[in-house]
Amino acid sequence: MNKILLITTGGTIASEPTSEGLAPSLSSQQLAAFIGGLTADYSVKIEDLFQLDSSNIHPEEWQCIARTIAREYRSYDGIVLTHGTDTMAYTASVLSFMLRNIPIPVVITGSQLPISHPLTDGVENLRCAFAMACSKRAGVFVAFDRKVILGTRAVKVRTTGFDAFESVNCPPAATIDAGGLKLDENILPRMNGAFSLEDRLCTDVFLIKLTPGLNPEIFDMLLNMNYKGIVIEAFGAGGLNFIRRDLIAKLQKIVEYGISVVVCSQCLYERSDFTIYQAGQKALQSGVVQGFDMTTEATVTKLMWALGKTDGSEEVKQIFAANYVGEISLQ
Repeated sequence: MNKILLITTGGTIASEPTSEGLAPSLSSQQLAAFIGGLTADYSVKIEDLFQLDSSNIHPEEWQCIARTIAREYRSYDGIVLTHGTDTMAYTASVLSFMLRNIPIPVVITGSQLPISHPLTDGVENLRCAFAMACSKRAGVFVAFDRKVILGTRAVKVRTTGFDAFESVNCPPAATIDAGGLKLDENILPRMNGAFSLEDRLCTDVFLIKLTPGLNPEIFDMLLNMNYKGIVIEAFGAGGLNFIRRDLIAKLQKIVEYGISVVVCSQCLYERSDFTIYQAGQKALQSGVVQGFDMTTEATVTKLMWALGKTDGSEEVKQIFAANYVGEISLQ
């Protein structure tokens, strides 16, 4: 039998109704009672970490999860992590960077309805997660609605639909149908070297969505608050305003202060390319870093991870110029 570690952190899958709405309350043993038949084909150990709505999972919890996996992975063929859906994409992305060259599958899943609900999607998602955890394909993945997605490519796109996650700018790593688990070997990440836990993070990273008329002085406020990194969701392929409200000049000042600024697109699909338009080329001249086709979640967490490794802006640029786990297409 394949040995699987099931780590629980709360989320909808472990929630029950309360006077204040759904809240995580099921222990790992209670959760296991709903999936007894599912685990019969595996040797499963269950470990409770948290009982948290994923809105309350912060970088400190990411580090706890990563350290738990680093401590335990040698004893298992795969690891399944249950997690709330709202911040699952952030957790999946950051674990992809922190668990450098993890040699086994780490599969994150959850549900849109509690596992105790008669119509829950939780059991099916767990079934797919266990299958991927036994695939012997290394990496961090999200399993949801019969798709397995690279951890750095998963984005939650629906609030209630069972097909809550999509693989953005990258095909799924695997799909599940009547033929079983179908892996796409071209998408699966390639491990290069021995495993290392790289769990230092800089949480002083701010995400801002550009809107018409945004006052550039907001970046002075971020400078005064000692932020070390800024991610900007720009317009289209990489548009930033510079007439009347000269955002580009302000960003150049910010970069000169040593703050790393990474710019991605507000568009969910396709890549940003700052060489196309005048506004984008001016932005590149100011010293910002392109996010290309990275998801916002991957961009934010990669910047946190990069700044945890170095506070040098040139080193951060080099990190963003590298593809570690399929998070970015550089060509």
